[in-house]
Amino acid sequence: MRWQQLFADLQAQFEAVEDAEARAEWASRARAEMGAVRLADRFGGSVGAHLTLTCRGAGRVSGVLAETGSDWLLLSDDRGRDQLVSVAAVRAVGGLGRLSAVPEEGSVRARLDLRRALRGLARDRSAVQVVLDDGTVLTGTVDRVGADYVELAEHAADEPRRSGAVRSVQAVVIGAVAVVRPLLPGWD
Repeated sequence: MRWQQLFADLQAQFEAVEDAEARAEWASRARAEMGAVRLADRFGGSVGAHLTLTCRGAGRVSGVLAETGSDWLLLSDDRGRDQLVSVAAVRAVGGLGRLSAVPEEGSVRARLDLRRALRGLARDRSAVQVVLDDGTVLTGTVDRVGADYVELAEHAADEPRRSGAVRSVQAVVIGAVAVVRPLLPGWD
């Protein structure tokens, strides 16, 4: 009887140690996996969520996360205006969900960087407001996009891009772009 009790006690201790080791290993593995998650992956898991971003130069930018690219986010604000935000300008985020997206290595979406999004704006010839990471605000039309810069023809927001309306052409380093907003009639 005593032997059976001793063996049962040893078995219980062994199982408790095994259980504690398994819990510690699981926690360590979970921390390691979380340590590999990039903020871009967290954004991918929050498409459709209302986010509030604090951006260098632009301050607070909020809206529903509509799309994500490799280095940009597209938010739709309360007025229905799309805002293209450079991930590099983001300093803090409120409203992220608990999920993360699996990185899409090699996919078309992974190659859709900020330059390509800006090229779409150049093709559309829409007037935009470009907020730089130092707070400078430029208004005009994206003329062309280079490897590391964007050329913006500055003109009044309520005028179309015509040579007589262009005040200057600014070459802006893409890394300095924080937020790009379309300028539609009646919007600031």
